[in-house]
Amino acid sequence: MTILDRFRSSGVASLLFALLLIVAPGLAGAATITIVNNDGAGEGFNDGTPVSPVGGNPGTTRGQQRLNVFQEAANIWGAILTSTVTIQVRAQFNNQFCDASSAVLGSAGPLTYHSDFANAEFTSTWYHQALANRLAETDLSSGLPDINATFNSQLDTGVCLGGLTWYYGFDGLEGANIELLPVVLHEIGHGLGFSTPTNKANGAYLSGQPGVYDRFLFDNTVSLHWHEMTATQRAASAINTGNLVWDGAAAVAAAAIYLDGRPRMLVNSPAGIAGSYPAVSATFGAAVTVGGLTGNLVLADDGVAPENDICSAVVNGGAVSGNIALIDRGNCTFVAKVQFAQAAGATGVIIANNVPGLPTTNLGGTDPSITIPVIGISQEDGTTLKANLGTGVNVTISLHPTQKIGTDNSGRPLMYAPAVLEGGSSVSHWDVSLAPNALMEPFINNDLHNTVDLARDLMEDIGWFNGIVSVTPGQTVAAGTMFVGGATPNPTRQGTSVTFRIGQPEFVRLAIVDVNGRRVRTLHEGMLLSGEHTRSWDGRTDRSGDAAPGVYFITLGTSTGVTTRRVALMN
Repeated sequence: MTILDRFRSSGVASLLFALLLIVAPGLAGAATITIVNNDGAGEGFNDGTPVSPVGGNPGTTRGQQRLNVFQEAANIWGAILTSTVTIQVRAQFNNQFCDASSAVLGSAGPLTYHSDFANAEFTSTWYHQALANRLAETDLSSGLPDINATFNSQLDTGVCLGGLTWYYGFDGLEGANIELLPVVLHEIGHGLGFSTPTNKANGAYLSGQPGVYDRFLFDNTVSLHWHEMTATQRAASAINTGNLVWDGAAAVAAAAIYLDGRPRMLVNSPAGIAGSYPAVSATFGAAVTVGGLTGNLVLADDGVAPENDICSAVVNGGAVSGNIALIDRGNCTFVAKVQFAQAAGATGVIIANNVPGLPTTNLGGTDPSITIPVIGISQEDGTTLKANLGTGVNVTISLHPTQKIGTDNSGRPLMYAPAVLEGGSSVSHWDVSLAPNALMEPFINNDLHNTVDLARDLMEDIGWFNGIVSVTPGQTVAAGTMFVGGATPNPTRQGTSVTFRIGQPEFVRLAIVDVNGRRVRTLHEGMLLSGEHTRSWDGRTDRSGDAAPGVYFITLGTSTGVTTRRVALMN
């Protein structure tokens, strides 16, 4: 099943506004976002169909629940952004494309672009309307809303995606259905600046000027930003899969914190093939760590042609036991292969692809009984390993200490640039390889809920945050300032607390890790406003068991870096 997001930039048109406005609360330093109801009587936001409150949404009609979701999205973005000019989002529900396997969930974009206004950082450069207003500190398109957004009312008819519908709760418990809140956050993000006005098919600028977004799009093949390229080069870059990246400093710094480490196979010997090889993770098995698992590599054999796919019991169990098993992809599930290898005593599994290149996604499957680490490698690297097994191959399954999933080797997040141009999606989204999933990927994922993650940092790169960020009345903290206090009490037998301060609204990851760098407990993972915060640890793990006595580290990761504090857990 493919669920598509489609972005379209709306042209300027005469507007008739409904009277109902949704306003984000006036938080210190926050922007005010109003949602302008553009639906007619009895449709969209005005749909009077009776419904029961769901997931924290108290609405008793379908239209009111939709409005409440938009209110929540306005509150979230409004609390993050800073602007003295009200941001207006004209929104409506209309029938959009959908069938049994795919659907357009929504689309959004600015009504106007502006350049060469007061306080613009770059000359001869287009800015999305809301951002231009923020920088100019005045409404440059008086009387017009800043963003136009349309969402698919077809999803409530039961004819889309095999009967899936919108979920209007705030609790992230949509099950198989489509949660509206992250979709609204996503589309508003496009309207705020997460998109390019440049034509991606032919590389032509809008009216001869690049967008500010283009100044941070960088192509590793030609080592140029989009505003430095010819139109032909931009068109080629839009389909240059794996080589189009974002190099804004804020998003690069945040990616180093938000994204998971990149799995790798480190060949320790023989010397002729020693080195680091790219890999993909599995959705099952033991977590792959920075320290990793080291062992000798053995080609597993099940005695049935093709012998190395391990779709039945291993026949060379004596050789496999206590070592890392090399297995070929194909003919049965990944879980089945690893089950047989684990039963034979393998300490880990490496699955070589059965077509050229790396597997395009993580190795899928679920089985809590599998307790050994599993990775996938390319067919070519699998062939190299097999050719050297006669002299003995020693490998380590681990995470790269600095490189992250969904970035290039310099840590820059990958942009979505499929080989076949997708007009509404290419370039104006993060790549689908990011892990964990990010809000501004082109496909909705059910692990997204109510945070804007790396989108906030891209907004900083294009100009949304400058100078001092207000914290509380009478108190300010310079943007980027971070402080972490010591754990109290420390040492502890039952629990401890840590107080920390951040200087700007941003994605924060606070966790307890052990001395080997393994995450033991997540204390916070999501957006926080600037200011002081306190979180507590009760001495338990993410799996609800008691952590073993010993030394642990409290790690706080923000866009400015990672800070740690030591804490001792006693009997």
